[in-house]
Amino acid sequence: LADRVGALSWNKHILSSGGRDNLIVNHDVRVARHNVATLSGHSQEVCGLSWSPDGLTLASGGNDNKLCLWDAATSSTSTPRFALTEHQAAVKAFAWSPHERNLLATGGGTADRTIKFWNGQTGAMLNSIDTGSQVCALQWNPFEKEILSSHGFARNQLCLWKYPTMAKVKEFEGHTARVLHMACSPDGGTVVSAAADETLRFWNIFEAPHKLSTKRSALDAQGAKSKKLTKAMHIR
Repeated sequence: LADRVGALSWNKHILSSGGRDNLIVNHDVRVARHNVATLSGHSQEVCGLSWSPDGLTLASGGNDNKLCLWDAATSSTSTPRFALTEHQAAVKAFAWSPHERNLLATGGGTADRTIKFWNGQTGAMLNSIDTGSQVCALQWNPFEKEILSSHGFARNQLCLWKYPTMAKVKEFEGHTARVLHMACSPDGGTVVSAAADETLRFWNIFEAPHKLSTKRSALDAQGAKSKKLTKAMHIR
């Protein structure tokens, strides 16, 4: 690696790295000669990488405002399957949908402010919404068709959106500087956000269906108990 690494993404035994040298390097971590492909598709620093859940497509974003989609079998001499230039600022935020095959969400920087949705197979842009501020990270709800975005200036908030209508469900505030990263807990219920204010914050945003049904059952039981009590009081 010739320069700093700003993005990493795993695909089984392949670790892809992107750096300030504008290159993406695929490393096979099982072998000593680990560099199996060096991909050149960006003219500025690579700031975002994400492998699709099926392991067939690598999405990369750069400070050149470009989104590239690469085939898993790509060699060092290959070009991207698609080089997409609809974003107007650096493309750092990526999230592949767990609900729809080949559905990719990307977020643009300060001069762009949009979340865009793509068909990763055809390269077609499906939708684009202006969020009003730079999009730093994206995280899908693993249980429902919702997507969470994190932002920078001026409010440094998290926003939860319904997909595909992109109606805003709720905003979450607390950070005092741009929210750079998000990750989901293993059970899918808790989101942790890391910001330039040097804090981590934990949010109970997503809720598993079994927890919702348990909560509803508890509420139903409480309601039934209340009805019995009301009836007993009425008789007396």
